[in-house]
Amino acid sequence: MNHMTAKLSVTMITLNEEANIRRTLESVKWADEIVVLDSGSSDRTVSICREFTEKVYHQDWLGFSGQKNAAIDQATGEWILSLDADEPVERALAEEIRTIISSSNACDGYRIPRKTFFLGKWIRHGGWYPDDNLRLFRNGKGRFEERAVHEAVKVAGTVGRTKHAIEHYAYPDLASYMSSINKYSSLAVTEMSQRGITAFKAGWINILLRPLVTFIFKYIFRLGFLDGKQGLVLNMFHAYYVFAKYAKAWEHTSRGQQVPK
Repeated sequence: MNHMTAKLSVTMITLNEEANIRRTLESVKWADEIVVLDSGSSDRTVSICREFTEKVYHQDWLGFSGQKNAAIDQATGEWILSLDADEPVERALAEEIRTIISSSNACDGYRIPRKTFFLGKWIRHGGWYPDDNLRLFRNGKGRFEERAVHEAVKVAGTVGRTKHAIEHYAYPDLASYMSSINKYSSLAVTEMSQRGITAFKAGWINILLRPLVTFIFKYIFRLGFLDGKQGLVLNMFHAYYVFAKYAKAWEHTSRGQQVPK
């Protein structure tokens, strides 16, 4: 392969992302190819995406991992950059990626730091940064592992790390974060159930103490208090997510619920 002309495909999955998608697409319009897999948006997401690429496809929801892998399957580049719709690329990272994919000694995959922005502030502490995620990899070398939540790419080969970051604008307001907590805590219970550990996780110690320990660890020991009011609110909400996850695990086992298919 001629490394000087390596082609980069950016892949994204979308569902009602009109508030975020344009900023992300603008940040990667330099890429050779953009592939968007939409799962039925009812807002302007699809029309915005078509301003940037013809490769906008529909796929009924397959779960996070399945959906992202389906988007990768549509890509034709030698390299894949997999992004969420709320993850624009820093200009410096764009330059770094171009350097990587034209290099003759590049690794097979790269972890990329991620800067989370919450209520307008970059959250630097509490374990929220650098939050490395493996997102750049050679086509054919990486796939998302099948999981209900917290899906991650597994690469067959060598893995490096970029210096520059993806930005993350997941929660534009508190209502959206609360909605996300409800969604992801339920997915976490599904994940636990599929791994056969729901009952173990549903004890009172996890329900009562884990949220408190999580907050103290992130806010005090990992210096989350240095992020001001945004840091306080974000870490309190994250502790609530931990509570919701284990409370739902208890609900799941006490009712003898079946694992969702």
